[in-house]
Amino acid sequence: DVTFGGGGHSKKILEQLSDKGKLFAFDVDDDAKQNVPEDKRFTLIAANYRHIKRFLKLHGITSVQGILADFGISSHQIDEPSRGFATRFDAPLDMRMNTKEGISAKEVVNQYSAEQLQQILGFYGEVINAKTLANKIVEARNRQAIETTKDLVDICKTVAKGIEVKYLSQVFQAIRIEVNDELNAIKEFLQQSESVLAPQGRLVIMSYHSLEDSLVKKNIKNG
Repeated sequence: DVTFGGGGHSKKILEQLSDKGKLFAFDVDDDAKQNVPEDKRFTLIAANYRHIKRFLKLHGITSVQGILADFGISSHQIDEPSRGFATRFDAPLDMRMNTKEGISAKEVVNQYSAEQLQQILGFYGEVINAKTLANKIVEARNRQAIETTKDLVDICKTVAKGIEVKYLSQVFQAIRIEVNDELNAIKEFLQQSESVLAPQGRLVIMSYHSLEDSLVKKNIKNG
């Protein structure tokens, strides 16, 4: 289970696993440690799934019978205001799945050029007026640093197109994907999964938007 999160999927896998089976789970989020089941068959690896092959090897595992990946963010991450993933809270702009390393959303919106922001918003979020919003963000930060999710939401609302809630979600999705380098992580994971899976093994992917979906389909078709 390369996206352990709240542990729901792992719990169900353990219910089906024999006494001789082993379940390894991956998660970079420190909060995931709270959900570790008391089960000798289970091991949580505090690493990104993009390193699946290396970390399984460190545990003496060269192949597995099944891999499950549930891409995106967990409900816990959305519901925890301090993480900065949700549009409905006023919280620090963070959005890092691993809060100990990497750039934060605050750094992205305050330091990236208008061109970079436009590219991220347009590609990762499919924001229809990405250029307008990118310029608006730069204009706003020139007056005062963008510190919180509310700061960003207020800027977005001035140029929002269509259904406001959907628009805000697309913006936050785009920035979150950039902060966590999600698409590159998925590419690396998919490339390694083929060599990690045993013959007749099964790869199960859950994806929630077209960017993830197309990467998975392309890999399965041509990988």
